[in-house]
Amino acid sequence: MVAPGVGGGGVGPSRWPAEEELDIVRRKVVKISGRDEHEVRVAACPYRICPLGAHIDHQGGIVTAMTINYGVLLGFVPSNDSEVLLQSGQFEGVIRFRVDELQKPIDNPENINWESYARGAVYALQNSGYDLKKGIIGYISGVKGLDSSGLSSSAAVGIAYLLALENVNDLVVSSVDNIQLDKSIENKYLGLENGILDPSAILLSRYGYLTFMDCKTASPSYVYFSELSKNQQPQGQLPFKILLAFSGLQHNLPKKRGYNTRVFECKEAARALLHASGCEEASNMLCNVDSVVYEAQKCVLEENLSRRAEHYFSEMKRVAKGRDAWARGNLQELGQLISASGRSSILNYECGSKEMIQLYEILLKAPGVLGARFSGAGFRGCCLAIVEVDRAEAAAAYVAAEYEKAQPELVSRIPADRRVLVCEPGDSARVIFLDDDRLHCS
Repeated sequence: MVAPGVGGGGVGPSRWPAEEELDIVRRKVVKISGRDEHEVRVAACPYRICPLGAHIDHQGGIVTAMTINYGVLLGFVPSNDSEVLLQSGQFEGVIRFRVDELQKPIDNPENINWESYARGAVYALQNSGYDLKKGIIGYISGVKGLDSSGLSSSAAVGIAYLLALENVNDLVVSSVDNIQLDKSIENKYLGLENGILDPSAILLSRYGYLTFMDCKTASPSYVYFSELSKNQQPQGQLPFKILLAFSGLQHNLPKKRGYNTRVFECKEAARALLHASGCEEASNMLCNVDSVVYEAQKCVLEENLSRRAEHYFSEMKRVAKGRDAWARGNLQELGQLISASGRSSILNYECGSKEMIQLYEILLKAPGVLGARFSGAGFRGCCLAIVEVDRAEAAAAYVAAEYEKAQPELVSRIPADRRVLVCEPGDSARVIFLDDDRLHCS
C-alpha cells in the first residue's frame, strides 16, 4: 500500500527542514567545494520514533513508526572523480577516501567513528553490485546540541550517504532496496544485529499516517489518523505532540553489546519453542513461532528466555490493538498501549537503566501525557511520549524540572533548550535541490 503524497515531502504543518537550515548547509558546501550554491543538493533524513513494536523488528515482528521534525542534513555536490571529501558539524577533521576503494567490514567496534557510516554506505552499494564512479564533496550535520541517541541517528546518517551517492551516480534505488542497504551498513559493516525498523521509518513515513512494517515480509502498510479527516484541527494538524525527554546518558550502540545479547536470547527462545513443537526446519526467529504454540510450549523456556518471548508476543498484540486505536483516533487507548510497551521493555525485555526508568516514570505523571516508553534500544538516550497539544509545553516543563531534581549531574550535561523537546510528526527522507530559486524534492 502506498501512502498519498509519496515524493512530495513536507505536507505537515511544521515543515522540516526549514529554509534557514538548508541555507546553512548549502553555504558550508559552497565553502568546502568552491561550487555554486545552485549545484548543492541536500539529503534530509529525519529522526524516527517507534510508538509500538519495541524490540521485535529483529524477530520479524510488526512494528510501528513515524518520523519527527528534526534530523540529519547532508549537503553535497558530485566530486570530479571518485573521491569522497566530507566535513561534519559535530565532529572535527576531514574524511577523504575513494568510492572505487574496496571497503571491508569493521572487525573491532572500538574503531567505529563518524567516517564509518560513509564508508559503510559505499560498502553496502559495492556489495549489492552498484557501480560507483563519482564521489561526493559534502557537509553533514545533526541538530546542534541534541543527543540523538534513541532516535536512530545512525540510520539517518547511513541513509543520507546512500541517497547522496545514488544521486551523483544516477542510480535509481527504491526505498525498499535502500532499507536493505542500510541494514547491510549496520549488520554487515558495523556488526550490529538490528532489524529494519529504523530505515523503514526514515524512508517510508508520511505525515498523518502511522507506518506499520511487517519485518518478516518487509512489507509496509499505512494507517491514516481518523481525526485528520474530520477537519477538527487547524491546517490538518494532528491532535497531539511528541515529547522527547533526554536522559543525559550517551552511548554508541555498536560498542554496547547488551543489545546483541537480547537479540541472541530472542533467537534462543525461538529455537527452544520450535524444537519443542517439532518445527526445527524453521529459522530461529520468534515470528516463526505460532502464538498458540508459544502458549502451549512456553513452559520449556528458561526464565530469561521466557521473559524475552513474553515481550515479543505481548508486543505483537499491542501493535494490533494500536493499529485499531490509531485508525479510530482513540489517543487514550493508544497511549495506554504505549505505556504498557514501556513496562514490558523494563520487566520482560529487561532494558533501561535506573535513570531511564526514572525518566519514563516522570513522563507518565506529566500533565497531558497519554503514554510513554523508551525510545530506541532503551539502554541509554531518551524517552518518548505522546501528549495533548494544548498541554505539551506544560508537560515539557514538568518533566525537565522533575528529572533535574532526580539527576542533577546528568541534566547539567544537556543544553537547557535540549532537555525536553516538543516535536511534531514528520515526513520521509528525501533529496532537496534548488532550481531557478525554487525548492524541489526527489
